[in-house]
Amino acid sequence: MTTTNSRPPVTKAVVPAAGLGTRFLPATKATPKEMLPVVDKPAIQYVVEEAASAGLSDILMVTGRNKRALEDHFDRAYELEELLARKGDEDRLRRVRESVELANMHYVRQGDPKGLGHAVSVAEQHVAGQPFAVLLGDDLIDPRDPLLARMIEVQQELGGSVVALMEVDPSQIHLYGCAAVKPNGFGEDVFQVTDLVEKPDTADAPSNYAVIGRYVLDPLVFDVLRETQPGRGGEIQLTDALRELTNRSAETGGQVHGVLFKGRRYDTGDRADYLRAIVRLASEREDLGPDFRSWLREFVASELQD
Repeated sequence: MTTTNSRPPVTKAVVPAAGLGTRFLPATKATPKEMLPVVDKPAIQYVVEEAASAGLSDILMVTGRNKRALEDHFDRAYELEELLARKGDEDRLRRVRESVELANMHYVRQGDPKGLGHAVSVAEQHVAGQPFAVLLGDDLIDPRDPLLARMIEVQQELGGSVVALMEVDPSQIHLYGCAAVKPNGFGEDVFQVTDLVEKPDTADAPSNYAVIGRYVLDPLVFDVLRETQPGRGGEIQLTDALRELTNRSAETGGQVHGVLFKGRRYDTGDRADYLRAIVRLASEREDLGPDFRSWLREFVASELQD
C-alpha cells in the first residue's frame, strides 16, 4: 500500500471480540457469538476477510474467556484437512483452509470487560505507534462496497482518525454513537467530525449520523484512552476518546473525519437483523440463491394465505 504525505501506512487491524453475547443466550453460553454461522461461515470470518481485502495483513483479535474457538478457527486443522484430502474433497478442503490463509493472526485477552475503549487500549503494544483499523464483529460490510479501503484512503490523505457514518432514522439514533459534522471539502462522502455523543436521547442527538463499527485511528487515541473515565454504562467508551480527539490539533494526530457509508451493511448483533443477514446473503449466493429464493417466495405466499 502506498502512502500519501509521508504518513505511515495502515497495515494493522484490531478486532475486539471479548463480548459475552448475552443477546443470543443460550446459544452463546458455550459458543462465542462471533462464531455463530452466517450461512456457512462464522460472522468473524467475514470481518477478517474484509480487513485482508483492504490490505491489512496483520490482525490482532482482542478476546476474553471462553473464546478459544476463535483461535482454533483461524488455525490449521490437520486431521480434518488430511481426511478431506484422502476423500478427494477439494472444495471443502479449500474452504477449510481459507480462514488460515487470510492474514497473520494474533491474540490478546482483554481481561476485565470494561468497554470498547478499554478493548482497543490493550492493542497499544501490538500497534506500535502506527495508525490502525478497528473492525467490530457485529457489523458485516458487503465486499462489493469497499468502505474500509475508502476510510484508509481518507486517513492517508488527511491524517487524524476516521469513523464510518451511516444515516439512520432519528428514532434509532439512541442505539449508536452520534456525530456532529461539517463539510471539509475532501469529497461528498467525507466530513469533519466536530462532536460525538454515545447513544444520545433522540431529542439531544446532534444529527442522525450514526457511527458504525469501522474506525481508522491515529495512535494518539491510546494517550487519550489512558485518561478517559468510564462513561455511558460505566464503561470506557471509544466514542468519548474520539470526542476528545476532535479538539486536538491535526499536527499532533488529532482531528476526526467521517466517511458516509450508503452501501450494504448486515447487522448481526441483533437477533432479528442476524436472521435478515442470513436470508439476504443466502439469497445472493450462486450455489444456494436460486432454490432458496424459490422456497422463500412459496413460503411468503403461503403465509399470506393463512
